[in-house]
Amino acid sequence: MRLTGFEEKVAFVTGAGSGIGLAVTRLLLDEGAKVVATDVALGDLGSLVHHNLYAAELDVRSSRDVDRRIEQTIETLGSINFGVNVAGVLSTKSIVETSDDEWDRVFAVNTAGVFHVSRALARHMMPRRKGSIVTVASNAAGIPRQNMAAYAASKAASTMFTRCLGLELAPYGIRCNIVAPGSTQTPMQTGMWADPSGEKRVIEGSLPAFKTGIPLGKLATPDDIANSVVFLLSDRAGHITMADLYVDGGATLRG
Repeated sequence: MRLTGFEEKVAFVTGAGSGIGLAVTRLLLDEGAKVVATDVALGDLGSLVHHNLYAAELDVRSSRDVDRRIEQTIETLGSINFGVNVAGVLSTKSIVETSDDEWDRVFAVNTAGVFHVSRALARHMMPRRKGSIVTVASNAAGIPRQNMAAYAASKAASTMFTRCLGLELAPYGIRCNIVAPGSTQTPMQTGMWADPSGEKRVIEGSLPAFKTGIPLGKLATPDDIANSVVFLLSDRAGHITMADLYVDGGATLRG
């Protein structure tokens, strides 16, 4: 079953420099979309060569920069049909060790960034009465994690924001959904491993840390997450909105 509705349509992706964002960009290009792929640093986007790829630097923490980039996209490519919020940062400090600056840093990207981009896209999509937005959150938004309070709270906030956005935009025919990945083979994940056994420990889980393992017995790949994102963007998901889809191999024991 081929996904439909992407040919020559315009997609705006944040956090596209590596990992899940890069995988989403590749898949959208494969499906025929024109992709404005943004990140604070272009990273691995330089390895992609495609006539429908438009790579651009963007700091989602700045609403002014976001609005400007959205306006430039519309001027250059026309209407934006799809938006994907992937940009995110991690924090692994305990609550008592989390400074005000660290808390603000995480929320500035993971929550305010989603707000800035989604608001700008909504203002553009509403008069056209069409569009689809997906926020890549985290399964940490739905289960407590030790030493991840700022990250988990910021992802929970962006999840509920996106569901509220979907409720407000539904009368305009605009769908808004969430994909909540679990442990995925990205630099963010591997950066938390102290040694080569890190992957094994994640899959097995940790009773002392109150962390379940992964029932499927493997980490997700960025393509696993990208497939879910692009499905929710597509016409095949035309009656799905405000959904929160967990793609974590069963790690949180919920759907």
